[in-house]
Amino acid sequence: MTERRQRSRRRGQGELEALVLTALSEADGPVTAGWVQERLGGDLAYTTVITILTRLLAKGAVTRERGGRSFTWLPASDRAGLAAHRMRRVLDGERDREAVLASFVTGLGPEDERLLRELLGRPHGRGED
Repeated sequence: MTERRQRSRRRGQGELEALVLTALSEADGPVTAGWVQERLGGDLAYTTVITILTRLLAKGAVTRERGGRSFTWLPASDRAGLAAHRMRRVLDGERDREAVLASFVTGLGPEDERLLRELLGRPHGRGED
């Protein structure tokens, strides 16, 4: 009964997007939607995978290339870049950016706060000299 409930549980859009992005990030190169579907265990319909990939494309999280009659898909950046992209999207959706950033920083642990201060002290442009 528990297994049946778990199988029938609907996943949220964000959860499905995260699963697809994880699968893409583990691939050795561009992959098809069918590959993604298979990698996720095949319990998602092919059309659902295409819908998720298309939404991720619109959000700038993935890119696609023509591969024969279909497309192949790639993550737009590495895991850190994708996480940063999600954080910026959340921040962009808020009216009071200062309050959101202040709340975020206040909630950091001492080590994360130290790291953030260090990163902010570096020259602009990914900390490279």
